[in-house]
Amino acid sequence: MNATTSNAMTSNEGAPSANLPLGKAINAGLRAAMSGNDKVLLMGEDIGPLGGVFRVTEGLHAEFGDKRVLDTPLAESGIIGTAIGLAMRGYRPVCEIQFDGFIFPGFDQITTQLSRMRARHGGRISMPVVIRVPYGGHIGSIEHHQESPEAYFAHTPGLRVVSPSNPNDAYWMIQQAIASDDPVLFFEPKSRYWPKGTVEFGAEASAITPLHSSRVVRAGTDVTVVGHGAMISVLLEAAELAAEEGISIEVVDLRSISPIDYAPILESVAKTTRLVVAQEASGFVSVGSEIAATVMEKAFYLLEAPVLRVSGFDTPFPPAAVETQFLPSPDRVLEAVDRALAY
Repeated sequence: MNATTSNAMTSNEGAPSANLPLGKAINAGLRAAMSGNDKVLLMGEDIGPLGGVFRVTEGLHAEFGDKRVLDTPLAESGIIGTAIGLAMRGYRPVCEIQFDGFIFPGFDQITTQLSRMRARHGGRISMPVVIRVPYGGHIGSIEHHQESPEAYFAHTPGLRVVSPSNPNDAYWMIQQAIASDDPVLFFEPKSRYWPKGTVEFGAEASAITPLHSSRVVRAGTDVTVVGHGAMISVLLEAAELAAEEGISIEVVDLRSISPIDYAPILESVAKTTRLVVAQEASGFVSVGSEIAATVMEKAFYLLEAPVLRVSGFDTPFPPAAVETQFLPSPDRVLEAVDRALAY
């Protein structure tokens, strides 16, 4: 990580930190990884001169050239299949899926080839492929553009699945994902691309949170709430509103969806004795379901109330005009908090 830190600081003119949107933080992380290793290359639809539909790769084509920033045909299966072959030859490809709902044409390559390749060869080969997936709602878009399909991939053995909620995590986590010898699904909450936050370019390696670690982002004493990606901003807003009524909420940012780091969650539950899990995705057979079941198994005698879940509804994602009815809001989170406290 020391080399990565050095590259990051060089690319930002030696500045130890900067105030950046999450999208620009990922851009800076990609630049640092590409500067530090010429085997890192980017692949995707319109990611070259255009810089991607969200401009996350803006400027990288001009800096690194078309041999390392590749505009691909509109063929997700072909993108993933090509990345698998490149990884077998020693490259570290980073693939962009333009929108969450477009990942399914590549689903077969991801779940039946990419995820199994290391096990199929008894661990003798690495599969350092990162798949960047802009996901989630709150952008007023149409069908196939606001979905949250992370549970499909968390359910698949052999894949690592992560999602940053803030610019600093985005900057470091994309570099950690690229450094992984296992395939990583990197889910980027697209509604958080624009809000800014401090990015610590000059952070010491010991200060960088490991890729698969959960983290308490707001301390509290009454109820623990857990989420990931864009849901963290909703949970923090709910915690602010609850504080006005004298209720202290502890917020845990999951960060990694597979594997899940349960230690901070269980330590928090031991303190608060109540847990609410929130997500944008539908609730049935979901990440929230898994966390609820595991905490009930491991902390049953610590709980003063059942684990409660707040999620999108078990329907296809609705038209943009009514998306706010589908997506969990601070009010829906606080309603669950009130129910947990009522036990």
